[in-house]
Amino acid sequence: MHPAQPFRVGDRDTLLAFLRQHPFVTLAASVGGRPMVAQAPVVVREMHDELVIDFHLSRGNILAPHLVQSFRAVMLATGPDAYISPDGYESADQVPTWNYLSVEAEGSVAVLNEAELIAQLDSLSEQEEARLLPKPLWTRHKMAPGKFEAMLRGIIGGRLFVDRLEGTFKLSQNKSAADRLGAAKALGKHPLAKLMREVER
Repeated sequence: MHPAQPFRVGDRDTLLAFLRQHPFVTLAASVGGRPMVAQAPVVVREMHDELVIDFHLSRGNILAPHLVQSFRAVMLATGPDAYISPDGYESADQVPTWNYLSVEAEGSVAVLNEAELIAQLDSLSEQEEARLLPKPLWTRHKMAPGKFEAMLRGIIGGRLFVDRLEGTFKLSQNKSAADRLGAAKALGKHPLAKLMREVER
């Protein structure tokens, strides 16, 4: 997370909405002294007053064998990003920078049992198929008998128990309104431009 306070986001609802909008994350952990990274689609759940993030990995993934022993990890969800040229600012003598949105979730990871993994897959499909409406929803019940069970053997599920949730929405909040709006104008139709114009100072 960026250390500058103007960019930090702590509102839980905002962070959860971002995670649900960007459910393909990077999972990073150090297991046995070796840094490891995986990417995975996730489902965010609130269970018994606890925030968890369920995911699954191919059994061939570098982190997959370690899920059964548990470890601490960080999940990073990222949104749009953009290079910001000083040419867009009203003020002179500025330097280039990068604006972006990201959310980090940190906690301990545990393996899912088979029933929990199936629930994660069903929830994930339902979550993502809903984005494709009005097309009819796909479910695993459309698969040939036995096919889902066979493919299930190739993956393993995990659950991150979140004990730290933080966000960085870097949108030139540290600049004057004129500089921020000038940079937004220079971005044209980039998704960040609208967000930069909406920043409250």
